[in-house]
Amino acid sequence: MILMFIVGACFGSFLCCMARRAKASHHKKARPLGQRSVCLHCKYKLKWYDNIPIISWLVLKGKCRKCHQKIGLLEIISELALAVVFLLLSTTIDVATASAIEWVIFIAVTLFMILLAFLAIYDGAFGELPTSVLVASIFLAIVILITREIKLLSIHPFSAELVYRPLLSILILGGIYLALYLFSKGKWVGDGDWLLGTAIGIALFDPWLSLLVLFLSNFFATLVMYPITKTKKIKKVHFGPFLVIAFIIVYTFSGFFQSLVSF
Repeated sequence: MILMFIVGACFGSFLCCMARRAKASHHKKARPLGQRSVCLHCKYKLKWYDNIPIISWLVLKGKCRKCHQKIGLLEIISELALAVVFLLLSTTIDVATASAIEWVIFIAVTLFMILLAFLAIYDGAFGELPTSVLVASIFLAIVILITREIKLLSIHPFSAELVYRPLLSILILGGIYLALYLFSKGKWVGDGDWLLGTAIGIALFDPWLSLLVLFLSNFFATLVMYPITKTKKIKKVHFGPFLVIAFIIVYTFSGFFQSLVSF
C-alpha cells in the first residue's frame, strides 16, 4: 500500500507534466520528452530535488526555487489525488491469493485509471478531452470487460446477464451523454464527455454502478461548480474530472455498493 501510494504520487506528477506538454505541443512550444522540466515563469531548469512528488511542493511552499512565483495547485492536487487513487486500487486485489486473470484485470484497471487521470487533469486545466486518449481508454475498458467475463465464465455458466448488463451500463453513461450532446448540438455536454462515459460504462460492467456514477458525477459537479458559476460568472463546466472521480469511488467500493443493491 505504501509502494502504491508513492507510485501514484509519481504518476500524478508525471501526468501533470505530460498534460502541460501535450497542450503546448498544439502551439509548437512543447519541450522534448528528454529535456528536464522548467519553471513556467523564469524557465529555471528543475533539479531532481525539485521534482519529488508532494514533498518538493510542500518544501518550496508551492513556489519556484529561483523566481519565487507560484507553481500552482494543479501539481499538488494531481500528486495527492493519484497517490490516493493508487492506494485505493491496492485494496482491490489480494496479492497472496490473486489468480492470473485477477492480476490481468488489476493491471488493466490500473492503466485505465492512469488514462482517466490524464483526461481529468487535461480537462480540468484546459477544458478539453484529447480524442486519442479517449480511444485508448475505450480500448482498455474493453480489455477489462473481456477479462472480467472470462473470469465469470470460469465460475458460472454462460447467461444472458453477461450480454445485457454491460450493454445497459454503456447505454446509461455513454448513451445518455451522447443523446444530450446531439440534442443540444454540443451546448450541454462536449463531444468528449459521451466517449468518456462510454469507456467508464464498459469498465463498470454493471448498470446499477453506472447509474451511481451518473448521479455522483452530476452531484459533485453541482456541489463544486454551482457556487463558482454564481460568483465568477463561469458558464462552462469541465465535466470530465467529476466523471472520473465518481468512477474511482464507485469502482473501488463496488463490492459495498453492489451489496446495497442486492439488499
